[in-house]
Amino acid sequence: MANIIYGMFNVARTALITQQKALDITANNIANVNTEGYTRQRLNMEQNEPVRYEGGTLSTGVRANRTIQRIYDRFLAAQMANSASQQGRWEAQRETLEKTELMFDDASGYGLNGAMAEFWNSWQKVANNPSGYTERATLLANAENLTLVFNKLSRDLSQVQADSDISIAGTVEDINSLTGKIAALNLKIAAVEAGNEHSANEFRDQRDLSLKELASLIDVNSFEDADGFLTIVTTNGHTLVDRTSSWNLATGTNANGFQDVFWESRSGARQNITSDISTGKLKGWLEARDTIIPDYLTRLDDMAVSMANAVNMQHNNGIDLNGAPGLDFFSPFTGADDITVNSLVGSDTNLIAAALNTESVPGGCSNAIEMAEIQNRLLMSAGSATIDDFYNGLVSDVGRMVSQAKVNGEHQSTISLQLATYREEVSGVSMDEEMVNMVQFQSAYNAAAKLVSTVDEMLEALIAMV
Repeated sequence: MANIIYGMFNVARTALITQQKALDITANNIANVNTEGYTRQRLNMEQNEPVRYEGGTLSTGVRANRTIQRIYDRFLAAQMANSASQQGRWEAQRETLEKTELMFDDASGYGLNGAMAEFWNSWQKVANNPSGYTERATLLANAENLTLVFNKLSRDLSQVQADSDISIAGTVEDINSLTGKIAALNLKIAAVEAGNEHSANEFRDQRDLSLKELASLIDVNSFEDADGFLTIVTTNGHTLVDRTSSWNLATGTNANGFQDVFWESRSGARQNITSDISTGKLKGWLEARDTIIPDYLTRLDDMAVSMANAVNMQHNNGIDLNGAPGLDFFSPFTGADDITVNSLVGSDTNLIAAALNTESVPGGCSNAIEMAEIQNRLLMSAGSATIDDFYNGLVSDVGRMVSQAKVNGEHQSTISLQLATYREEVSGVSMDEEMVNMVQFQSAYNAAAKLVSTVDEMLEALIAMV
């Protein structure tokens, strides 16, 4: 009889401990309902093995599994990391291209379109009054303004390119910081979970957040081994994290003066992985720096060179007010960055060659008319577009690229939001569910407490009988 009573007491005791632990976990879930990256936890209960003896079977109650279950979907986490990587690429590209778009904004009238229009109009006004000082001075002022707009636009684009390069170097540092953090979390998880007696769920949540942040910067693959260590490699197979060790990325200056991305081995040897990076913010900035901005600069240079060469050639065909052949209107240059008005012409309005060499001066204006007509010549795109058409095409492409980056970014953001919503359904905390659990565990706890009181009364009665 005493054995049975003490057995019941043990059942009540383990029930109290188990339900208390379940209440603790429920309280922790509720407390972290708004914690970013928190994964809902659950206590798994199992029946204690009963004691069997000649008189029958003596139940020994319930026990809590020492490992607290983390409600986690590994496949969903991989999808979220991939989505974050794609979203990071388009966000970085959009951020860069929006700066570029502002430079091509001609709505104010002070952009390159407006400057070219004023330049061509000035030649028409000189044609109307070929010997007028005011018309000639205005032409030189508008020509100077045109070259300054070309210079500024080219240098601003180069600055955006340089800013992207700075962002690349900063991102590499962030990647190294995150891989080091993940390796440290691997160590903490292994230390806590050694022997499979405890769960390092809080460290696993932190590791998942760090992995998602890392994926937004660079495309990676990851997998967890049987010991709980997370291994991370780049898509071209270079290890970034292996168990408790991490490998750094580095930057090095390339032939263009910008930073390439390298993977460093343990021996210090470097392998250039720039061309292997396919997603993440790093990819977005690399695309902007190495492909998109250089294309804009090349097209801007082509336009400046074609326009200036045509103007110089036509100006050489005319004569100035002194009766001398026209000089080059623009000084020697390589592109939009260094185009300038010839200092000799710029300092003497008489050197503007408004007349053709078949005309008398003053009074001849045919060359000025030809100069104004350069605007309508098919000088660009292998003789299929005017300078204005070519520039408008460039502006259109800038807007199209910005729009494409926005659309792709918004699309990827929607996917990320859907995945995050699904994660909340799987791993997030539901207050309604936790409140139901709390009532259930509290009732079980109260019942176990009542059982303790009952067993105590039975034990007192037994002692009294003795």
